[in-house]
Amino acid sequence: MRTNTLLTAVALVILSCGASIAQTPQKPQTPPAPVQPPVPGAPYKPEFDIPAPEGPGGAGPKKDGPAVPGEGYVIGPQDNLSITVLDEPNLTSKYRVDTDGTITMDYLNRVPLAGLSLQEAQEKITMLLKKDYIKNPQVRVEVAEYKARSVLITGEVRTQGKVTLPGTTMGLLEALALAGSANANASNEVLVMHQPKPGEKAPEPIVVNRKELELGKAGRDITLQDGDIVNVPIAKRFYISGFIKNPGSFVLESGTTVGQAIILAGGLSDRGSDRRIKVGRVVNGKSIDVDVNMEDKVLPNDEIKIKGRFF
Repeated sequence: MRTNTLLTAVALVILSCGASIAQTPQKPQTPPAPVQPPVPGAPYKPEFDIPAPEGPGGAGPKKDGPAVPGEGYVIGPQDNLSITVLDEPNLTSKYRVDTDGTITMDYLNRVPLAGLSLQEAQEKITMLLKKDYIKNPQVRVEVAEYKARSVLITGEVRTQGKVTLPGTTMGLLEALALAGSANANASNEVLVMHQPKPGEKAPEPIVVNRKELELGKAGRDITLQDGDIVNVPIAKRFYISGFIKNPGSFVLESGTTVGQAIILAGGLSDRGSDRRIKVGRVVNGKSIDVDVNMEDKVLPNDEIKIKGRFF
């Protein structure tokens, strides 16, 4: 009797739960939004973020083709340029830079580009096309083929002569390394002389401290160009004699004082005196002795004369 009553109660509970589930309203499914067809001419806009493609600066995927030079690359005669003008197939082509530094381009005729960076060339062509021919030109200039370019390395290096530049850019330290580096007589200064642009005066030489260049502290902003001259002059020297531990000739660093020169020569000997020091110096074509102090600057070709003590 109890068993039948229990079974009846369980059945009633199951029926009640089933009825509750049946009465619960189901949430209607939202139909997918219709896909809108692209508008002709409108830029594509993805519905989700796409990671930036690989490439220099994340600007795009790496492509096969001409090497992209650094910002400092300067266009020169005999370079073969690839110029693209969007939606203008008659203008999009390869152009050889003539010996006078110009290219011949439809609409524009002769366009001088030698001495300009790629960015400057793009801006110049864009400006010329926009002025009279195309409302909003989009121009890209690349180097399709580089002219054989070189710089001349002179002075106190192991191998003087021309050094061929690669297709992209070359730094000063790399050029000196190709010349065999500086020899023992080399100054700590390196002179870089750029060729003047057409119609301009020759720029002043750029002076770089060679030690700082080798340490990466100087010269990073110098990009060598075709026809540049790099000179490593012979070191300026001074001489020291008398009561000094190591008399002789020494390389003169800019700003060296008499006291520092004595230290470079190993210091005073046992009988040497730091008083009454004289320097043999050429003044107005005549060699004279000049009284100096320990803090005075040493000049090129000075001879520091160290006297002995009285006792």
